[in-house]
Amino acid sequence: MGAKLRVLIVDDSAFFRNRISSALEQADDIEVVGFAGNGKEAINSARRLRPDVITMDVEMPVVDGISAVRRIMAEAPTRILMFSALTKAGAKETLDALDAGAMDFLLKERKSTGSSVEEANRQLLERVRAVGQSRLSLSRGAVSGYRSQVNRTVSSQVAVSDKHLELVAIGASTGGPVALRQVLSALPRRFPLPVVVAVHMPGSFTRAYAERLDAVCAIKIKQAVDRDLLMPGQCLIAPGGKQMQVERGPSNYQVRISEPLSGQIYHPSVDLLLSSAAMSYKDRALGLVLTGMGADGLQGAKKLKQAGSDLWSQDERSCVVYGMPQSVEKAGLSDRVLALDEIGPLLARISH
Repeated sequence: MGAKLRVLIVDDSAFFRNRISSALEQADDIEVVGFAGNGKEAINSARRLRPDVITMDVEMPVVDGISAVRRIMAEAPTRILMFSALTKAGAKETLDALDAGAMDFLLKERKSTGSSVEEANRQLLERVRAVGQSRLSLSRGAVSGYRSQVNRTVSSQVAVSDKHLELVAIGASTGGPVALRQVLSALPRRFPLPVVVAVHMPGSFTRAYAERLDAVCAIKIKQAVDRDLLMPGQCLIAPGGKQMQVERGPSNYQVRISEPLSGQIYHPSVDLLLSSAAMSYKDRALGLVLTGMGADGLQGAKKLKQAGSDLWSQDERSCVVYGMPQSVEKAGLSDRVLALDEIGPLLARISH
């Protein structure tokens, strides 16, 4: 076995510090190296202990979690996993933390029944391992100079697609909220296609996320509601906890929002969104699979390719977690494997 992942636990509640520690210490490949009860202690401990991963609460005394993330990323850059409350305020704070440099977030599970604790512990171990194995420097934009040099070459010489495109469908998970913002903020106000997005986020987060994107992007961005029409220059974000598909409506293409069926692990599901795009748009869609854990999107990507559409995936070097893009690339489905800051400018060159 290789070196253990060294984890610093930051929470102002001794109960939660102990609960997180107990869960992590079940694993042979993880070592808890320290604790901090507020943001100031977290900053000092990060500098002193140099952990591989920090689990960080948002609401803390002395220095809050968001401020602590900013300081740590400036002084001792570290992979940070936030714990978030399942509230509108919790969504805003978590998005602030991701903006500040945190890599991912988990909901703070307050129930203490056996099955819920067991599932929460499983998710915690999974996320800590994924974040611990991810590429810190690139997710922080440390090599943006290198990638933008590549970007200038690609954008100026390569045609976007040889097909007549009518839809862009995007899927993402871990690292996706930040990656999506970078892609969508590159699109011009008069972008000629509708965009649909499925990103793995809780239901209480996606509205706040869509509102934040709308404030910083030129195109119109909103959380989708059932039967929203697909319009050029507008991006519809699938509501967390629901499924979103595209279909041909009475007068135009529209989205259908539904409750997840039993056995569907992801909601929203990238597979379901891409599959519906393949069925409705045939060879006129462009699928895009961004950073994320697991393989959601692989089956949908296969259907897109079978229908004759193109598929792009994010490259390993610029992903926070190279799971979802890797699955489509390994299956030979990616028409293009692109660095994150190549994707938006290339999309922006689509014209009708």
